[in-house]
Amino acid sequence: MTVGFDSVLNGCRLLPVLTVPSEATAAALADALAAGGARCAEVTFRTPDAERVLKAMAAHGGLAVGAGTVLTPEQAERAVAAGARFVVSPGFDEEVIEKCRELGVPVVPGIATATELMRALKAGITTVKLFPAESLGGLRALRALAAPFPGVRFVPTGGIGADQLAGYLADPAVLAVGGSWMATPAHLESGAYAEIRRLTAEAVEVCTP
Repeated sequence: MTVGFDSVLNGCRLLPVLTVPSEATAAALADALAAGGARCAEVTFRTPDAERVLKAMAAHGGLAVGAGTVLTPEQAERAVAAGARFVVSPGFDEEVIEKCRELGVPVVPGIATATELMRALKAGITTVKLFPAESLGGLRALRALAAPFPGVRFVPTGGIGADQLAGYLADPAVLAVGGSWMATPAHLESGAYAEIRRLTAEAVEVCTP
């Protein structure tokens, strides 16, 4: 039986979205995020080292680590083999969803329209990623989509920064918020782990009732 995404989050409402160029930074990044109070993280499959990064961060033990930007069933399989506890996709793909169910991990597909959301519901998905959230109209777009679908929970991601975090979290349809501002490739390139810890701690404080 597949565990729900809300069970993996276990109350965590902040989802750092990470594009990590090199495995060499993975352990220090995991330490910085955990020290800042993060309890989960999404490693995007956008770099050649993504699987190794995910594996290293999953081994940290202090974070529930998942895979993002998963486009194919084969990527989902590789991600779970590397230790991913959940899978996030930028769009809706039935084959990716079925593969994740076979593997027993929750999947959060991306949607941008009511039509895509209805397809997700038909497939039994009630937690979706709104992507790219800010480009679609931000909180106003989320509320417009949520109104006809009261049972759906959203994980908005894409263009969200620290200034928008509280607004999204205040909406009852929002399960968690994904963002990359806490740990950017520039932070990693310069070794700014203290800054990553600070930005993470500030975001976690906003998420704490």
